[in-house]
Formats: sequence, C-alpha cells, structure tokens
Amino acid sequence: MKYLITIVGPTAIGKTSLSIALAQHFNCEIISCDSRQFFKEMTIGTAVPTELELSSAKHHFIHNKSILDNYNVGDFEKEALLKLDELFKTNDFAILVGGSGLYVDAILKGFDAIPEIDKSIRNSVISEYKTNGIEYLQEYLKKLDPNYYEELTEKNPQTLLNPQRMMRFVEVCIGTGKPYSTFINQKKNQREFASILIGLEANREIIYDRINQRVDLMMNEGLLDEANKVYPLKDLNALQTVGYKELFSYFNNEISLEFAIEEIKKNTRRFAKRQLTWFKRNQETRWFEYDVKKEEIIEYINNKL
Repeated sequence: MKYLITIVGPTAIGKTSLSIALAQHFNCEIISCDSRQFFKEMTIGTAVPTELELSSAKHHFIHNKSILDNYNVGDFEKEALLKLDELFKTNDFAILVGGSGLYVDAILKGFDAIPEIDKSIRNSVISEYKTNGIEYLQEYLKKLDPNYYEELTEKNPQTLLNPQRMMRFVEVCIGTGKPYSTFINQKKNQREFASILIGLEANREIIYDRINQRVDLMMNEGLLDEANKVYPLKDLNALQTVGYKELFSYFNNEISLEFAIEEIKKNTRRFAKRQLTWFKRNQETRWFEYDVKKEEIIEYINNKL
C-alpha cells in the first residue's frame, strides 16, 4: 500500500516544519499544494520555505511556474498525480502539504468531469465581469443554475464573492447549456494510494498572533520591494493575493503603508478562518495542536498503516 500523508491547516500554523520532520522520518519527498508558492516571482509574500528548509527534504511544485503562465488547479492535479506515481515507484510514502483547500481536494478526491469549454466563451465572461463586476456573475449563475446558487448562498456564501470560481461556474453553464450543478458530485477517479490526513490548529488568539508576527517578518525581509517588482503586472490573477494587492493599493497612493500592513494582517486572518472552515469539513482529518510533539503525530500515522 502507498500512503500520502497530507498536512493541512491555516496559514502560519507550522505546516512546513511538520512536513519536513515527517519527510525526514519516513524518508520521503514533499508535494507542495500552496497555489501561490508555484510562482517563482513570489517568495516572501507566499512564505516559501527557506533554502535550509528546502534542502532538508526534497520539495516539488515550488517556484516551478511563472505568474505569466496560465496555470490552474486542473493542471496541478494532472502534474502532481504524475509526480506521485513516480515517487511511489520507489517509496511507500509521500507528503502533501499546503493551505489551498481546493488543491488538496484535487489530489485526494479529483474533480468532477466537466467538458472542455471554448476559450471564446471564457473570454466573453471575463470581459463581462470586468465591465459589470461580481454582481453580474452572481445574477447570471442565479438565472442559469438557481439550485446551485441557492446552495452556495446557504452553505458557502464566500464562494459567491470569488470571481475566478464564479466565472468558471458561468462559463460552464453557457458552454454546456446545462446547470453547473449537474456536473458535480459525480463519481470521482479512484486514487491508487491511501490518504492519512493531519490537521494543525490552535485557538484563535494564537493563530492571529502568529499571522501578525509573520507579516511583520515579511515586511522586514523585503516584501515591499518584492511587491514593487511585480506591480506592473498587478492585474494578473496570480497577484490577486493577500500581501500583494494591499501593497498595490499603497503604490497607487490609495492608502498609507501603515494601513496597507494592517490590511494584510486583517485579510490574512480572514483567509485563515476560511481555511479552517474548508478543512474542518473533512471528517477523516485528525487534528492536533500546533505545538504537539512530532512523535505523537508519527505514532498516530504508524497506527494507521
């Protein structure tokens, strides 16, 4: 049996440190599924592991793409599964780590089978969104797939504010002539490995304090200069990211630097809350306090084998 040890949890909770400890113990390699650490132009603001951490265990899918590349979760699913197939040829274990819930789900469960959508339709939807805003997408989805719109309103209203997700829903409805909801909850592809899910958590005050400290550290390490370098490309999807978009507002003279830093902290705290909400849905995850001894987690994993 092959085992994918998956580590999830909110940002700044200590997933990187744990993943390296487990990779060293089980003598295996790490697949990163942080959707922003893929991009080589983004280092400080995405908390990419340090050179020492990267050298402590073999990592994959870090700085392997450019923000100019058209790369999505479907691409990641295909590439990561191929890499896992390769790793499992010589090892019974691999580590999956990251805070991007959609990307974790892509590897563990796969996606619903949705037909390829003509690019002209997507371009049209993007154009309409830029002209009419998120409200246009919401109303369009409500018209084309009222049941799914109602489900999102009740169970996951944050998704209705996510332009990328909403554009995807609308383009599928238009491109297939069917409601988006008809494509979900179908039988997923079976995985050739067993998943052992580990979650790290802490009380809210500790999480928030760790986030605040991390943001201060990022600023001290040069996040302002990093954001300034990519500022000319600020409209790219990859850069619609907490830690960058706030500084772009500062560069636009819309807010002060001090306010931008506080906004980064606030928005990161909100992001951490959404991460926990996402990951807590999976009842198979075993949750540990962030400062638990690594030996306790290793014992849990060994008992699951």
